[in-house]
Amino acid sequence: MNNDITKSKVLSSLLWKMMERGGSQSFQLIIMIVVARLLLPKDFGLIALVAIFISLANVLIQSGFNTALIQKKNADEVDFSSVFFLNLFVASILYVVLFFSAPIIAVFFEETQITLILRILSVTLFFGAINSIQNANIARNMEFKKLFFSSLGAVLVSGIFGITMAYNGFGVWALIVQQLTSQLLVIVILWFTDKWRPKLLFSMERIIGLFSFGWKLLISSLIDTIYTNISGLLIGKMFSPILLGFYSRGEQFPGFIVSNINGSIQSVMLPTLAAHQENGERVKEMVRRVIVTSSFIVFPMMIGLAVIAEPLVKVLLTEKWLPAVPFLQIFCAVYALWPIHAANLQAINALGRSDIFLKLEIIKKLLGLNILIISIPLGVHAIAIGSFVLGIIASLLNAYPNLILLNYSVKEQWNDIMPSLLIAVIMGAIVFSIQWLGLSDGVTICIQILTGIMIYIGLAKTFRLECFIYLVTTIKEIFKRNKKVPTGEVY
Repeated sequence: MNNDITKSKVLSSLLWKMMERGGSQSFQLIIMIVVARLLLPKDFGLIALVAIFISLANVLIQSGFNTALIQKKNADEVDFSSVFFLNLFVASILYVVLFFSAPIIAVFFEETQITLILRILSVTLFFGAINSIQNANIARNMEFKKLFFSSLGAVLVSGIFGITMAYNGFGVWALIVQQLTSQLLVIVILWFTDKWRPKLLFSMERIIGLFSFGWKLLISSLIDTIYTNISGLLIGKMFSPILLGFYSRGEQFPGFIVSNINGSIQSVMLPTLAAHQENGERVKEMVRRVIVTSSFIVFPMMIGLAVIAEPLVKVLLTEKWLPAVPFLQIFCAVYALWPIHAANLQAINALGRSDIFLKLEIIKKLLGLNILIISIPLGVHAIAIGSFVLGIIASLLNAYPNLILLNYSVKEQWNDIMPSLLIAVIMGAIVFSIQWLGLSDGVTICIQILTGIMIYIGLAKTFRLECFIYLVTTIKEIFKRNKKVPTGEVY
């Protein structure tokens, strides 16, 4: 990896990454809304159940190698090809396991459809094995423009398939075909746009070397994935797939927004931080910038979405999805904390301290399991609230190691984000009061969104928030990128 990463390249990479995620997920969100109006909550609940097992398998396939390839400074063709073939081998084994386990899983959840759905969707394990290497190569070279075209093309084509099948009464199979075509097209498009190709090279020594870093991330990801999905398993088993459909839809709206912003920043942040890992002050500066800027963007979005949740669901998804509103509001609070989590954890990974990362995951998940055990008897809404409680605790735990690693304390971090949080709360209170005007849902939503944007930007400008000034300056720089930036200017 080139250590001389200019600010121009970082900003350009971030722009393309946000366009890729923003563009693809915006279309995906529109497609999901259309499909949700045509299908039943149970259809989404069944897919959510199957997705749990596929997510676990994908974690085992990648085994932390994706991050290890990005983090390793001198990774070469032997490293990439070795991981590629290992991924395919592990994917083959796990596909066989899921194929023969599918009937048992279907009996456990008392849903016979799960057998065939799981067997078909498990094919995506091979897609994920290939795509993880493609993404690692693109991230190392900061060529996120390629992901923009592959993601957007895949979402549009697969969305057409999904909507057409849903409209013609194919039910849950519309979602299955949509997922299969989406993941397959991403690989195909990247195959033609990215120069990397696997070579007939394999080194167990390289695998062991990468695994020495990646195994901690594997355990961390496995713990996180199990914990994240255990709620869905319990809801699907103890309550019903229909209720799981409401729960997962409520989580999806804020998840779409935050994962777009957060995921874009993380994808660019890891290789950038890794390139400067020897310079603690520079890493701290970048981590602080990410936390402050992403919080400034995420806070108003989450508070605003929570405020307009009910009329929004009525207009977009119809009244049959209204039980998803409380979940949507709770998960807005959960996802509002993500910028703090992500920036701190990426800094820890970039500094090569995957051991700390693993310890944090174990502690957080043990706490989470205790919270989950307490909340289960209280119902599904209590399970969602438990996620928010854990999120608050986790934000403090994730920030603590960077007091030692970067001299960036928890108190300092919260002082940095508090101005954005305060003006977002003020904006939310004003926007909430608009519903008392008694207008139609559609008109109310439009007025609330426009008012919220004007109030938030107005308050940020009035109080001259440092993150607002930085963001405006950065946007201006991006649009002035025609003139060459000196190679010595670093982010």
